Amino acid sequence: MQITKIKNRSILFTTSPASTWNLNVHLIKGEKKNYIIDTGVGSLGISPVKEYIKNDIKPIVVINTHYHWDHIWGNGLFRENIIVSHKMCREMIESKWEEMIQNNSKYICGEAQMYLPNLVFEKEMYFPEDKIRFIYTPGHTIDSISVLDEEEKVINVGDNIGDSMDEIIPNLYCESSLYADTLLKYSNMDFDTCISGHNVILGKEVIKRMQSMF
Repeated sequence: MQITKIKNRSILFTTSPASTWNLNVHLIKGEKKNYIIDTGVGSLGISPVKEYIKNDIKPIVVINTHYHWDHIWGNGLFRENIIVSHKMCREMIESKWEEMIQNNSKYICGEAQMYLPNLVFEKEMYFPEDKIRFIYTPGHTIDSISVLDEEEKVINVGDNIGDSMDEIIPNLYCESSLYADTLLKYSNMDFDTCISGHNVILGKEVIKRMQSMF
């Protein structure tokens, strides 16, 4: 596992569940709470993040950026915590869980237990004490959300950026017009650093590049 500090309060945990792709889990150490963005491919995969903050008594808030298996299989390790997602994400995890297990069980790291988000929203949600904003940003999937750290101007866009610089536009499982709207929304946001589920750390200029390609 590679651990990368981003500015003052973001830490990125990067693993390689397969030889062809990496997986990022993003921790934001807020003043009042710790925010863990996505829970990876199982209990053992997410355990190093919990270990990293084991001596930190602040409450943990977990965020699922979308329903796909490689972002939610570690949820079971956070049964005592708030887990935030879009309303549709909770519904899709529940309806597609067995299918995702059957098709991708070889990637499970430790245990994968279904634990659904327990705090959902539709358009936006805000934690003002830490200046953390959750925003509905459909594109890769219809339930995709992004997490904006307004204090440090760092955004996590989930899988709305593709897995590599060669495939910067992700696979889209919703209408392309929704993704175009999301890219426009990103272009109007105030951030300079962009984190995604599988790619390297990027600057805001990647959004303009993606708009020109899409």
